[in-house]
Amino acid sequence: MALIISKLKANHHPDWDNYVGLKQTSIYHDSRWAQLIKKVFGHDSHYLMATDNDKVVGIFPMIQLKSLLFGNFMVSMPYFNYGGIVADSHEVMNSLISSAHKLYVELGCTHIEMRFDREQALELPVRTDKVAVMLDLPDDPDELWQAIGSKRRAQIKRPIREGIEFISGGAELLDDFYYVFSINMRDLGTPVYSKQFFKEILSTFNQNTFIAVARLNGEAVGAGFLIGNNGKLEIPWASTLRKVNRLGVNMFLYWNILKLAIEKNFQVFDFGRSSKDAGTLKFKKQWGGYEKQLYWYYDLPVGESLPDLNPRSAKFETAISVWKKIPVTITNFIGPSIVKNLP
Repeated sequence: MALIISKLKANHHPDWDNYVGLKQTSIYHDSRWAQLIKKVFGHDSHYLMATDNDKVVGIFPMIQLKSLLFGNFMVSMPYFNYGGIVADSHEVMNSLISSAHKLYVELGCTHIEMRFDREQALELPVRTDKVAVMLDLPDDPDELWQAIGSKRRAQIKRPIREGIEFISGGAELLDDFYYVFSINMRDLGTPVYSKQFFKEILSTFNQNTFIAVARLNGEAVGAGFLIGNNGKLEIPWASTLRKVNRLGVNMFLYWNILKLAIEKNFQVFDFGRSSKDAGTLKFKKQWGGYEKQLYWYYDLPVGESLPDLNPRSAKFETAISVWKKIPVTITNFIGPSIVKNLP
């Protein structure tokens, strides 16, 4: 094997993306993310590609997050659940990791975080406290309607009696989505992404992205941002307003999103990741979904403990409680500069 590891610049790479398509891997391996993240967040990318006799045999997308508050490290890929190494063999994967290790040392990074949706034969520390919830979709929404049971059907019908409506589309619904999302994130004590982030995703991946909105009396009260790829529809972000939670808006919203997924001929719905002890896990599994273990591997100095940048960790409790009391107009202004450095 005449293996060559090359570092690519942050722009579109047909050979890279042809390999991604051949492997039918996640949409987060697409080379366009490097440019998008640079434009929105200012982060540098370090994309390594392995070739053997000019044939692509492996890829390793990495984004460098560097700030005084949270440190200097690389993630493959930040902000999403997937994006680790894709390689034809264990030998290629190890070569990519070895090259990445040299690179992160040169850049003064503390570690590399690699996000996989399956276990890898790597002698590296691994975190397994996160799972994704998947639902295999039937061909007909009526089949799922019967499968979810009478209790959930009743929970879905109540918001309809209250006059809540569902609409789906694209960039024309971004304002609705961001209105609900930013308020909900403030209420949770979590800094919010900029609206530009979602705008760029919708523009760059316009064939793969959708927005779903629940409205009450013309006001958006629930919303989800959807990304589809290779027969799977994923919901990385979903929110509802607390003032209408008593009406069961979340049940109404998710049911209509699942129905939409079936109508668009997706075979699997990805509810996104949850911690194993999170209350959201129960909500996701009630639709008939199953857990899929996530594996986050770390290349870090020997003896160093795994990094903890989870905004829900105890060390951020005071900041979270304060954030919940700040007006949304202010959190929307200062939040993006904080959250862009959280992976």
